[in-house]
Amino acid sequence: MQKRFFIILFTLFTVFYLGAFSQEKQFLPKIDKAIDYIQYDVLGNTVGKSTVKIINKNTVYVKIAFSLPEAVRQDDWQVTVKPRFQPLFHWAPHLAPTDKHIIDQHVFRSPALIAANEKESVTLIPDLDIMQKGTPVRWYLDLDAEKNTLTLGMSNSSVAEHTLFHREPGAEYPKGEIEIGFYLMHHTDEASLKNPFRKPLDFLWSRWGHELYAAGNPVQGNLENYVKHTYNWAFDMWSESAWQEFELNGKKVGAPVFIVNVTQSPNYPGKVNEREFRSVWNQAWFSSLRSASGLYRYARRTNNAALLHKASLTKELALAFPQKNGFFPGLIATEMHEVELDGRKYNRSKGWDTYYWGNSNRNPYTWNPRESPYHILDMSWTALLMLRWYDELEKDKRLLHYAENYAKALLDIQYSNGFFPGWLDLQTMKPMTHLNDSPETSMSVSFLLKLYELTNKEEYKTAALKAMNAVTQNVIPNGRWEDFETYWSCSRYGSDNLVGKKVVRNDMYKQNNFSMFWTAEALLECYRATNDKKYLEYGQRTLDELLMTQASWQPPYMYVNVLGGFGVMNADGEWNDSRQSLFAELILQYGKLLDEPEYTERGYAALKASFVMMYCPENPQTKKQWEKVYPFFGAEDYGFTMENYGHGGRTSPEGEGMGEFTIYDWGNGAAAEAYNRILDKFGKIE
Repeated sequence: MQKRFFIILFTLFTVFYLGAFSQEKQFLPKIDKAIDYIQYDVLGNTVGKSTVKIINKNTVYVKIAFSLPEAVRQDDWQVTVKPRFQPLFHWAPHLAPTDKHIIDQHVFRSPALIAANEKESVTLIPDLDIMQKGTPVRWYLDLDAEKNTLTLGMSNSSVAEHTLFHREPGAEYPKGEIEIGFYLMHHTDEASLKNPFRKPLDFLWSRWGHELYAAGNPVQGNLENYVKHTYNWAFDMWSESAWQEFELNGKKVGAPVFIVNVTQSPNYPGKVNEREFRSVWNQAWFSSLRSASGLYRYARRTNNAALLHKASLTKELALAFPQKNGFFPGLIATEMHEVELDGRKYNRSKGWDTYYWGNSNRNPYTWNPRESPYHILDMSWTALLMLRWYDELEKDKRLLHYAENYAKALLDIQYSNGFFPGWLDLQTMKPMTHLNDSPETSMSVSFLLKLYELTNKEEYKTAALKAMNAVTQNVIPNGRWEDFETYWSCSRYGSDNLVGKKVVRNDMYKQNNFSMFWTAEALLECYRATNDKKYLEYGQRTLDELLMTQASWQPPYMYVNVLGGFGVMNADGEWNDSRQSLFAELILQYGKLLDEPEYTERGYAALKASFVMMYCPENPQTKKQWEKVYPFFGAEDYGFTMENYGHGGRTSPEGEGMGEFTIYDWGNGAAAEAYNRILDKFGKIE
């Protein structure tokens, strides 16, 4: 049994301040009354020296240091904090569903553990200054809601279950000084209890993020260069693979393809092997219409008729998606086949003459896009983009007509409780069985409010507010951020037994930040439509929960810049995920409305992080990583952009974590769209 020692906060305050205690007593935080104990292990046979420092009336800093006379091998070391109160709410950056699981440092984006009830909250934040120096053993967090403990520890780990982390034996500590530390925050004010994320976020950004951002992380220089690389890549250097142009019913349409991989590089020495079926999507992730709106803005600003024409071809493609009783598919694809060349098989398209309509195969029912059901989320997003194109780019009435035709069908399927269904059966058009009371509903709120803004038809506003109230009452208080990506993308952990249920040990749902974004955006639109501050308060809380998945620092074990980039969910490993380009404007909008400089910096950091994974001279660190993995890359590949970094739960100086494909609509094209949109709306990028 590992020996453990206790830190008694009140006693240590007395020792720390010595004779000054009588003057300091009135400033002592009340946190000692909120904590039952802080307990830590010895390291080998060495008892650590613990010190406690008062940061402010709500925050203390605890450090434990060891002077090892010789190297130590110890499988696990931990310090545990046990609140004296019984929490009703918990938050951690990742799931640790059993005692063998831990929250490895790989997912320390804005690392914190939060436990709260209606009267008080406690937050633990690791000392990132120590981590930035490099640590001999990986750090981890753990949240055991059943035992009411918050843990910071050191242990080896392995990646499992795409992507959770298991504690592993074999950790070794060298002779000399070993230290570990953390900040402990305690709040009882109403604002902190309504929004337990705001104070930790402010602390993380003001202590680490702000200075890094001011110094030029994640990227420096004019973002226009990255946009030029994007469009040169898609429409020139890689155009043979990326740009798709064909006829539908006698009308020419076009768009960049859904996905390309490194075998399609002009510099690749081998033969092309397409990674997935050739297709163009208008879906919540991969939206050709969204990317085209950015291309339209850029072409308009630069007077580029050729690019404006390409943007218009993609708009025509979106309008060509056939509606059935108002509903419509989410993708168009070609038939695929295998070809054998020199004894090896390669995946290839049969061409656009074999096209078919389908829907996203990231769903609970089938992996076949032909058979995949209609997804309300995807249709509401595409219809919203049509309205924004109509409102902000050109008054093409076909866009408004198409969107309103869908809206009428959408209103007919709204449940009496306010939610919209998740999926509709292809044949019967009836709701299916999954996510019929989820935050995917928030996307339909934003769409209906935009339609209300353009038409002044009250039925759209009424339906939107009813739906929004369902989300605020049933999703936000419990953190039930479940959407299609939470369970039916690459991270399928829990899809068989967790949908609608919490992980008991962590008192948390499996969560995805995509639905946090839709909800924060919808709440902002509700506030603008009603001027009711309850929507703004809910919106800021939701935005802040979203920002807990944004990187607030630069870990030494990340080999590209990551400040401002986003992860995805509490059971996956991404950094710098492409969704940050989608999130950036919303963060800036909240910053402008609330006059909050932190949001402004975070919003611009998110936008800039969207270009970090691009292969180009402007990103020397990233370029070096790409060339370690793909030494054939050259100038013709400038603009190639992986959608994220470290997806598999590990990174290394040798290029681990870099990936092998570009999704234009969820990578370089999406980042360029965000830049062009924000430039139009906010002016010069700070």
